[in-house]
Amino acid sequence: MADILEEIVAHKKMEIEQRKRFIQPRQMITLTELKMQEDGGKVMGGSMKQALVGSDTGIIAEFKRKSPSKGWIKEAGKASIIPLSYQQNGASALSILTDIDYFGGYDEYIQEARHVGVSIPILYKNFVIEEYQLLQARYCGASAVLLIAACLSKEECKGLMNMAHQLGMEVLLEMHNERDFGYAELEPDMYGINNRNLGTFVTDVENSFRLAEKLPKDVCRVSESGISDPMIVKRLRDEAAFRGFLMGEQFMKQENPGQALSEFIAQLS
Repeated sequence: MADILEEIVAHKKMEIEQRKRFIQPRQMITLTELKMQEDGGKVMGGSMKQALVGSDTGIIAEFKRKSPSKGWIKEAGKASIIPLSYQQNGASALSILTDIDYFGGYDEYIQEARHVGVSIPILYKNFVIEEYQLLQARYCGASAVLLIAACLSKEECKGLMNMAHQLGMEVLLEMHNERDFGYAELEPDMYGINNRNLGTFVTDVENSFRLAEKLPKDVCRVSESGISDPMIVKRLRDEAAFRGFLMGEQFMKQENPGQALSEFIAQLS
């Protein structure tokens, strides 16, 4: 099977170059600086890490219309409705896919969510490989960005993390296997373990249990992908000290994602 991640990253490089021709880097910097002045230097939504650590549930509800492995999950899903419904039904934070071709997302979805009243932290979920994308994330209203160890050298990851912090955003660093754990020493705000192999898109929630012990103690741990059972969330929290649980398909495939989230949270108590 072809490595899907390699394909996505190669396509992402072309996509970024096209975007730069539409909005040149200098112009993007200016727009972001104006946005930061407008916000008084503080990101909308505040600290995602604090929201997760202080939450009883730690659910990061994801707005995800499509995936490379499943195709369309909810093609008609609206960013002006579902993210706000997630907030109203108890999400600790949100994740919004902004990759266009593989996940059916757009930066504008974060702007739409903010416009209708979403005030909790939002994670900019994309394959971030360049500083230009961090400007995009800050401009559209994200509180935090995802950095994927498998997409970056450690030096690249360090540089992007530093810039994200300069822009006032936090970083969720995503790791999947033994090779990625050298990146943990960069001390991101949140340490994510992806249960989905980004090369094959096969999911195994046990990955979080296996790899949790390799993470530093007393950090904000986030388990990502493939979570569908409230009992798994309880186990991840009690046995492996996870504080965040990123869930998308479990809710998005339901007729009413916000209600599905509410019913899931009710089973956690």
